[in-house]
Amino acid sequence: MKRVLITGKGSYIGSYFRDYLKEFPNDYYVEELDVRDDSWKQFDFSKFDVVYHVAGIAHIKETKENASLYYKVNRDLAVEIAKLSKSYGVKHFIFMSSMSVYGLIYSNDLITVNTKTNPSTNYGKSKLQAENEILKLADDTFKVSVLRPPMVYGKNSPGNMTKLINAVKKVHIFPTLKNERSSITIDKLCESILDTINEEKEGILLPQNDQYMCTYDTVRSQMREDNIKVVYIALFNPILRLLIGKVGVITKMFGDLKYER
Repeated sequence: MKRVLITGKGSYIGSYFRDYLKEFPNDYYVEELDVRDDSWKQFDFSKFDVVYHVAGIAHIKETKENASLYYKVNRDLAVEIAKLSKSYGVKHFIFMSSMSVYGLIYSNDLITVNTKTNPSTNYGKSKLQAENEILKLADDTFKVSVLRPPMVYGKNSPGNMTKLINAVKKVHIFPTLKNERSSITIDKLCESILDTINEEKEGILLPQNDQYMCTYDTVRSQMREDNIKVVYIALFNPILRLLIGKVGVITKMFGDLKYER
């Protein structure tokens, strides 16, 4: 039996993965640890084989006032927990990073592990800085895995796709513009994390769905499933194409953003 500690109690991905592991009670013991105060510093990490660190700041609007919070939580806390895990003899540390470390490469160019990182937000910068420090800790007795998932979506997810779906339900209009982007369902992500644990994968990993997502197709499928009538129009597609790369919200919705398969 492998013993897994999830640092970041109550997070969407962490709690989902906790429940996922509980489906295999004979193979895994799983526990969540709250790291929002300093009590975790007295916690005994030594009884765990794997620490999966998911605690972080995301899905909030970045401002000058909250900029330092990203580095305090996404970088400093993560590095401190990784160092403590190693000192307690934990064998495998998995860090939840993000596709955001590459910046907004909305184009037909495919992103690979070797693509130069160029984060443009405090979220992406803090994640990348944490990656760099945590990877330095890796050695023969302490394996380090860095996951850079693209957009994660699924039931009750707090991400951009859920926000978009809710917006379409209110306006009942959506363009038919086609695009391709990497994404991953929460179930597929859990499978990838479990594979990382079982196969003791190390280094930088780019999990994603088997097929690229088209925003239009995803919205249309969800509206059909929810039995909500939406009018799909092509009238504004030429204008939207011109705005991709220039207007952030349009780029995020309709630009191409892809890992190589």
